[in-house]
Amino acid sequence: MEDSDFQNEQELRRPLGITMLSGLYLFFFMLTVSSYGQPTPFLGTIYHGQAAGILVFIDSLICLYLFLGLMKRQNLTWYLLLCYNTFEIVNTLTNLFAISPKELEKIIGNKVDPEGLFASNITVVLAILLLSYFIFRQRSSFTNRSRYLF
Repeated sequence: MEDSDFQNEQELRRPLGITMLSGLYLFFFMLTVSSYGQPTPFLGTIYHGQAAGILVFIDSLICLYLFLGLMKRQNLTWYLLLCYNTFEIVNTLTNLFAISPKELEKIIGNKVDPEGLFASNITVVLAILLLSYFIFRQRSSFTNRSRYLF
């Protein structure tokens, strides 16, 4: 069997869960890129200007790497997905408790409902936890042991 036949066979056997995860992280990449130029909350501080742009650029590169790693079903990506999601939970909770609604109101220019802010952030944390559990259960689908994407 030729190498290209083996790769085509592996592509046909791609689990639906991995395909859906790939699409989700492609969406996260596009969402992150589209936030370029906006103030960015990061570990309890809201960054503006060039600092925010650098943070968005780095997050975009990470999301792109995760998407490509999912497409290639790279074993290393499984670990990176769990680490990235853990960091996102920590970042979300830190921002929730360290950035006051008054600070957000200054940036947004509109009134912020503290209860709604809390509920939406906790919902995001729960969604990331569920996503991480799903990723954890998909370990056997990450069959590419290569350390490199290309």
